[in-house]
Amino acid sequence: MEENIAQKIFRSKVAARTVFFTLLFCIVFFFLSASFALALGLVVGIVFFNPFPDKSKVVTKYLLQGAIIGLGFGMNFTKVVEAGREGFVFTLMTIGAAMGLGYLLGRWLKVEKGISYLISVGTAICGGSAIAAVSQVIKADDKEISVSIGTVFILNAVALFIFPPIGNWFGMSQEQFGVWAAIAIHDTSSVVGAASQYGNESLMIATTVKLARALWIIPLALITSVVFKKQSSASSFPWFILFFILASLFNTYIEIPEILSTGILKISKLAFSVTLFLIGAGISLKTIKKVGARPLIQGVVLWLVILLASLAVILNK
Repeated sequence: MEENIAQKIFRSKVAARTVFFTLLFCIVFFFLSASFALALGLVVGIVFFNPFPDKSKVVTKYLLQGAIIGLGFGMNFTKVVEAGREGFVFTLMTIGAAMGLGYLLGRWLKVEKGISYLISVGTAICGGSAIAAVSQVIKADDKEISVSIGTVFILNAVALFIFPPIGNWFGMSQEQFGVWAAIAIHDTSSVVGAASQYGNESLMIATTVKLARALWIIPLALITSVVFKKQSSASSFPWFILFFILASLFNTYIEIPEILSTGILKISKLAFSVTLFLIGAGISLKTIKKVGARPLIQGVVLWLVILLASLAVILNK
């Protein structure tokens, strides 16, 4: 009898939290900006709990990809190509530096090899997307993936709040901030979230540079397969980037009614806010504890070095 009562109380609490989570989800979609969406998500994840953790991960993945494709309808393809060409050397240098320093830090802190490598990859290229892709190549287990993604997600949350004020403090231009955010913030979602707070021009530049950077997942996956003696998988390829390029081609060479392109861009930005809310809701105290001190220290030190070095280069360009 007591067990039945306890079960009923538990079910009622779960139902109440589910309704609460759904209500907040709707509020985020219609009213909140990216930074507030993430903050609210963090409160839900840490103070309460996400009643749909597995479904949220799937929704976040496809919502982010769809939103990025939508942003392609607001970009000129020639500028996408130009951004990739101009930033080629700088991108190669920062990726190489992040991977090399990440390896040394991992050895020094005695972080497990798989976790250390995935954190380095996530910092060097595009956070969770790069980790997910490369983890398939090295056949990482659930612990290695969850710890590395947890580390990156925690730092993404911090980046969303501190980057815009830092940009304003140094008087960075829209272009400078867009490039810096694309290089120094891990996940594409957080890059877009920070850049959207700084301005529309910054948003477009940051998205373009970040996606050009994300293409480096492919050569890195191939190098990884050689280093770890594993066979790469076609599923590692970030296919949504191709659709982003197609959208920008469509926008550049085919006349689209302004009301349609504006509508797509608006929906894409709303989708990013929802994505950030779900990311925040996925960070719980359990996640933070699971990460542990050493991987988190590796992630923080590596991130700070890339953040400060790229900031110095961009400001003195």
